[in-house]
Amino acid sequence: MNIALIAHDEKKEELLKFVNEYKDEFAKHQLFATGTTGLRVTELTGLNIHRFKSGPLGGDQEIGAKVANQELDAVFFFRDPLTAQPHEPDVSALVRLGDVYNIPMATNIGSANILIKGIIRGDMQDA
Repeated sequence: MNIALIAHDEKKEELLKFVNEYKDEFAKHQLFATGTTGLRVTELTGLNIHRFKSGPLGGDQEIGAKVANQELDAVFFFRDPLTAQPHEPDVSALVRLGDVYNIPMATNIGSANILIKGIIRGDMQDA
């Protein structure tokens, strides 16, 4: 599967812990990430990740293009709903594209746990 990893600054540690916990599963898939998130995940886990630009510099839009072209199977996007984001229109557009193209998108640890367990079980094999 092609999986994207994104985290706002205040959620990066939570995403890092999550990816590290499921490192063996993520290693089975092609991974994509925004710049800083991808760098930090790679440094912690050693996973091979294609890194786009930082979110505010266009990385969210680059991942959005992959969603629009149906080149991603799932997105883990740990958003910080309590901090204003200078690139909020890009964030909203990415989430909207996920809805338009029915791409499973986990935006918090609760939905991320459900999504990764579904991936492990093979629930998305027939999707």
